[in-house]
Amino acid sequence: MIIEMEEIKIGRYRHFKGNEYEVLYLAKHSETGEDMVVYRALYGDFGIWVRPASMWNETVERDGKVVKRFEYEDNLNE
Repeated sequence: MIIEMEEIKIGRYRHFKGNEYEVLYLAKHSETGEDMVVYRALYGDFGIWVRPASMWNETVERDGKVVKRFEYEDNLNE
């Protein structure tokens, strides 16, 4: 969906479990046309990953609270 991609910014995010990631690109799956997020871990081996945009924007339940899977962290660049 176009709306999903528009909601995702290039930059740093914090995963609901605490690790930090950087969105590098927004892309399309070559076979299905599905919106995808290309990102890298900002810890460990700094691996590069791909996740469907629909999953990136999901909410999850943690400790009885509903939170975003990834939260944009524009203040991490300071």
